[in-house]
Amino acid sequence: MPKRKRVQREHTEDWKTIQQYKLWPEQTAYELLRPVVLFGDPAIQRAKETGEPRPTLERKADAFDEQGMVSLFASRPRKQPQETARSLPPDMRQLIVDLRVELPTMSLREIAEICEARFQRRPSHNSVKMVLASGPPPSINTRRYQTWDQIPDPAERRHAVVQLHAEGWSITSIAEYLATSRQTVYTTLKRWVKEGVRGLDDKSRARKAPRVVTMEIANEIRKKQENPLIGEWRMHAALLQEGIKVSPRTCGRIMAKHRALYGWDKQKAPPKPKKEMPFKASRRHEYWSIDIRYIEHHQLPNIKGPVYVISVLENFSRMLLASAISERQDTAAYLWVLAKALRNYGAPEAIVTDSGGVFYSKRAMAIYEALDIRKERIDPRQSWQIT
Repeated sequence: MPKRKRVQREHTEDWKTIQQYKLWPEQTAYELLRPVVLFGDPAIQRAKETGEPRPTLERKADAFDEQGMVSLFASRPRKQPQETARSLPPDMRQLIVDLRVELPTMSLREIAEICEARFQRRPSHNSVKMVLASGPPPSINTRRYQTWDQIPDPAERRHAVVQLHAEGWSITSIAEYLATSRQTVYTTLKRWVKEGVRGLDDKSRARKAPRVVTMEIANEIRKKQENPLIGEWRMHAALLQEGIKVSPRTCGRIMAKHRALYGWDKQKAPPKPKKEMPFKASRRHEYWSIDIRYIEHHQLPNIKGPVYVISVLENFSRMLLASAISERQDTAAYLWVLAKALRNYGAPEAIVTDSGGVFYSKRAMAIYEALDIRKERIDPRQSWQIT
């Protein structure tokens, strides 16, 4: 006789006896309603038998009449048990603690991402925090990999980057752990994706493309180099006229080799005559030089835009007589600085400036005339004459 698959029980309508059986929640809900929806028993009578509130029985019976068996099933999924730090596998808890030992600055969310990469299960950052506070002791005492500079083999360096990235480490964490730059980590991973294992080894830095300068071009440079007045830039321009494209630096390098080979001396440009200062003073207060400089980048806290520095220089002693910083380049600011110098040192014989409008305003020219000051102007685009 075959063995029974289910335990045989005595037929009963007693609710307390039925509750002792291990039934599905939907089956228990149906047994609760069955006398009401099948035999038409009053809900108040079933409420007395089961202890369930009468309004609840009536509401569930009405839903059963309207929807059928579907009403017995929960409309929302069953709530899963909440994850806690103690519900994590022991291997994951150990990994969380070891990661914090290897890199103390690693964030909680990154630790959770590494756990997901290894265990296909991502704990919440709160669970990671609880494990770090009350987890097992660390299983490692030393680093798995030395820093980038301390690993002698270049292939081992790059293998460490690839291994850590495969475990789920971020670019920033790998760079910090190996004490290298993020760009180095990016370059290593790009080489790994593109070339695989071959990308771990160092590459030769030898020239792969053919050289630009052939023997014919070098000989052409040698011929033109016989003219001692031709430098690398003139050589570059002369070769361009013949359709030969060689950079000035390459021309200069080849010309240096020719000088070393043939014993030629590098022709020096003729010395330029020293320019005399047109407003060189032979006595004190013969000339005052006044200039306004524009400063765009500064660290003045109360000024957001650019500023102007107005300075008065005595040409004989090279002494700075007066100076001020102004937000505007106007006549009022210039005359304020000039008045300060005149008050402290008297009037000069002449004032030297460029062609700025503030130096030739009506008020400025009136002051020059009243104090018998001669006004001098430097040549256009010759700012060195004022310094």
